Amino acid sequence: MTTSNTAAYAPLMGTLSVIPWTSDPAEGERSAPFLLAYSLGDGRQGPAAGEDAVRAVLGEIGLEPGTETVDLADRPSVAIKLLVEAGRAVLTMPYLNAQCPVPPEWEQDARRAGRVYFIVATRPWTDGVPGRPVSEDQLRAFVGNPEVVATAAHCLVPVRSLTG
Repeated sequence: MTTSNTAAYAPLMGTLSVIPWTSDPAEGERSAPFLLAYSLGDGRQGPAAGEDAVRAVLGEIGLEPGTETVDLADRPSVAIKLLVEAGRAVLTMPYLNAQCPVPPEWEQDARRAGRVYFIVATRPWTDGVPGRPVSEDQLRAFVGNPEVVATAAHCLVPVRSLTG
């Protein structure tokens, strides 16, 4: 019998949150929308322990941060599911069950593409506090930071809906 250490990780990761965004229509053809999961770095033993815990959980579910983008349509064993319905994205994965409102263009892009580009940052983002507005510049600075990109897990998550 194999046991998992993930139960010990939750207090270390701290607050986990998600934020959606999509490409700017002025930039030409729209791509699959994006969804970012991140920790606030407020875990029990601080940001560094939280980063290690997020990395460990990703490893346990079959994602390796800092590698190529994984298409989860080809890896159904990875425990990440996404339901997009009625202006909401509902993300389910170990230690993170989140619902977030999405703009109509995000939902349309998700349905058109049939998938969402999902980034799980291992590095904490203290500016992304739930309930506080995040500017485009703040989001761009975080997700465009080469250290964040290089240490995050990147995957394409198939979009599910209640109607099929």
